[in-house]
Amino acid sequence: MNYDELYQDKLVSAKAVAERIEDGWTVCTDIAAAIPPAIVNALGEEAKAGKKKGITLHTLLDLSPFSFLDEEAAAGILPVSWFSGKGLAKAVNDGRADVMSCYYMDIPSLFTEYIDIDALVLVVAPMDRHGWFSAGITGSVSEALIRKAKHIYLEVNENMPRAFSAPMVHISQIDAVCEFTQPLPIMPPAKLDDVSRTIGGLIAAEVPDGACLQLGIGAVPEAVGLALKDKKDLGIHTELFTDSMIELIECGAVTNEKKELYRGKTVATFAFGSQRLYDYINDNPSFMVLPVDQVNTSSIVAQLSNFISVNAALEVDFFGQVCAESIGTKHVSGSGGQVDYVRGAVLSPGGKSFIAFPSTALGGKVSRIKPTLTEGAIVTTSKNDVDHIVTEYGIAKLRGKTLSQRVKAMIGIAHPDFREELTFEAKKRNIII
Repeated sequence: MNYDELYQDKLVSAKAVAERIEDGWTVCTDIAAAIPPAIVNALGEEAKAGKKKGITLHTLLDLSPFSFLDEEAAAGILPVSWFSGKGLAKAVNDGRADVMSCYYMDIPSLFTEYIDIDALVLVVAPMDRHGWFSAGITGSVSEALIRKAKHIYLEVNENMPRAFSAPMVHISQIDAVCEFTQPLPIMPPAKLDDVSRTIGGLIAAEVPDGACLQLGIGAVPEAVGLALKDKKDLGIHTELFTDSMIELIECGAVTNEKKELYRGKTVATFAFGSQRLYDYINDNPSFMVLPVDQVNTSSIVAQLSNFISVNAALEVDFFGQVCAESIGTKHVSGSGGQVDYVRGAVLSPGGKSFIAFPSTALGGKVSRIKPTLTEGAIVTTSKNDVDHIVTEYGIAKLRGKTLSQRVKAMIGIAHPDFREELTFEAKKRNIII
């Protein structure tokens, strides 16, 4: 088979791909940089022009403004968010998009068992000489989607790195391919302040040499990463691969040599960061991009000794219930992989899970540690799963503690301006003994 000729036979415009997607279809894509901008924007424009009806579009973590999220497209396309960026969050809160409840590790099986996928649209690296396209920096859900989809449409971006272990799809499997080259989405450097640096230092002090790391997104996880440069033989097994992890690799703190799984390899399910990060991943045999159910699954995480998980929250209540995805009833993001790693870390020999955040919000006007969660707030991590809570005022170990002990510990790391009020509220509820 002449793969170049087959490629040319299947090469069409993004608009032509959008035109092939039929009314009533269920269309899926994957996370972040895997979302094909040319195809989904063409599909959005078709819907805005009244040319599409009854299309459901499943996706995760939108990083750019997309026309399928515009109000004018709502009559033709129903977006379904499995984890939201700003655009999807707004559409959900405006009543123009739906939300899927899920843990990240379960998404491949949920698609496989419950979603009838008419079409997959995906960004890939250019085809190799054997006719294969690489999903590049995205393991995530792509492998399951490739297996399940009735039709596959690819968007080739010359800037997409090739990771050796990333999901692959062959030219013979696809219906059509289009080309659209633009820089990959770049995550602006996290703005580290004294609070995030303090929290980073507190957590770093709890990390032993030889530990294996999962760090979330944002200033606090980045600060943790940068505070670990004096450690030895760290490993990385993480949902998201970020720039602070490159710093740890290049300074020698990360060797991946103590890992029981994938020894010598950095493991992630997707990457998002700077151009330096994408250049590091490209054709790097020491970096593995794997499906999320091979990375996030708690039983797999538990096999890695001294596993350290660091994630964020919006607020936590006296019981230890963690909200990381809504402000009251207002949708912000999704459950993501937080619980996957909280559970996996506490099952790991010597493992620890940290939920970290600044003690206050709204410029110091609101305590993030509260007697009860804001009305309507979603519990992301349950009171029975939570391990450590961290603010700039210290670390509260909650696992194995009674309610009274938990409340005292959390009041001790709340902002001093709110401790008296929190103590009063706890006593009023008869939960300080």
